[in-house]
Amino acid sequence: MSEQITLYSNVASPYTHGVELALLEAKVNFKKFEVNLKDKPEWYTKVNPVGQVPAITYGGPDVPPDQPSPESVKLRESTILLEFIAERFPEARLLPQDLVLRAKARLFIDIAKTKLLPAWFGCFRKGEPVEAVFVALEQLQELLPPTGFVVGEWSIADAYISGILPRAEIVFENNLNQSGWTEGQGQEIMAVLRGPRFARLTQYTQDLTARPSFKATFDKPAMTDMYKRLFASRAAAQKQ
Repeated sequence: MSEQITLYSNVASPYTHGVELALLEAKVNFKKFEVNLKDKPEWYTKVNPVGQVPAITYGGPDVPPDQPSPESVKLRESTILLEFIAERFPEARLLPQDLVLRAKARLFIDIAKTKLLPAWFGCFRKGEPVEAVFVALEQLQELLPPTGFVVGEWSIADAYISGILPRAEIVFENNLNQSGWTEGQGQEIMAVLRGPRFARLTQYTQDLTARPSFKATFDKPAMTDMYKRLFASRAAAQKQ
């Protein structure tokens, strides 16, 4: 099968960002198509029947992204895509050969997916206690070695969380929420996250965002402006 890869993404999505980082770190040639999630093109269901991002087409002829070939394989779900990239391009070493370290990388992703994300969304969408976010972050922090990345070398575990932590910081730093936080509540949360309780996680986040692949794919001022507009539109919709 040919090596054609097209990533269907959305710049606001932390999940697509992680997949893009894995492709870049694997030094894979790929095309990227930005999907407007508020006005998805009808043809996109040929790529992902449920209409979500990220998704990729793999193999088949090299066609324009908006004309996906029936000969290409269509894959979706960020964690599945990360595993696929790691296994398809083993020379990139996005998963370690050691089985214990592989399990550790997968555990890290699982905690982020099943513990951190529900707590984060519950906090800024529903006003649920932020302590659940802190507990999930502590679980992730406990899996980190004293220095470096989750399993030593950068892996798909780091790709997955790289899309999440910087966006969470934007939400907290700018007090963006849908649940009526008091003035400065987000900044108070950030003060805890940058304090001694999360010293190792803070250094880890700095290491993640220092990667050339991350710098090439994350414009914090532009992302902040986008998130402010996104939350403002959601707030306006709630008042209607």
